[in-house]
Amino acid sequence: MAEESSAKWEGKAMVELAGTDAESVWPAIEDFCNIHKWIPIDTSYRVEGIPGQPGLIRYCAAAVKGGDSGGDAQTVTPTVNWAKEKLLTIDPLQRSLSYQVLDNNLGFKSYVATVRVFPINEDPKLGCKIEWGFVCDPVEGFTLQALQYLVESYVQSLAKKIELARSVTA
Repeated sequence: MAEESSAKWEGKAMVELAGTDAESVWPAIEDFCNIHKWIPIDTSYRVEGIPGQPGLIRYCAAAVKGGDSGGDAQTVTPTVNWAKEKLLTIDPLQRSLSYQVLDNNLGFKSYVATVRVFPINEDPKLGCKIEWGFVCDPVEGFTLQALQYLVESYVQSLAKKIELARSVTA
């Protein structure tokens, strides 16, 4: 659940994947620069750094429906939301990583997220959980509830696409 605070916003989203072990899910999470394969954004790619190592920076972007038509409905220019994000930590044994939003046009001044994959009730046979937690400064023009909803939608998309990929290869 999310808590609203004047100093920091914090939230967490979690999803369970019954019958899917954490070891099978981790490769999707650790592939930091290909997050666009798993969540609904248009692109993500490496800007600098070594894949799988702290300091790696990715660029993520998504076109926003609508955009600015300049008064002419025939020439809609899509707006693109973008961010550069830096991998802070990555631990393949604990199956967790954390990253920080750097430059962006979304209004984030400070945002750090931690994504973890772990067995349900410590029993790999039951499946796994994906947890995405965040801490950030309040974002002008946004609400904590809207940010929480966005993170929850990303976690749900991640789980659905992982399940779909597993069903195709099974």
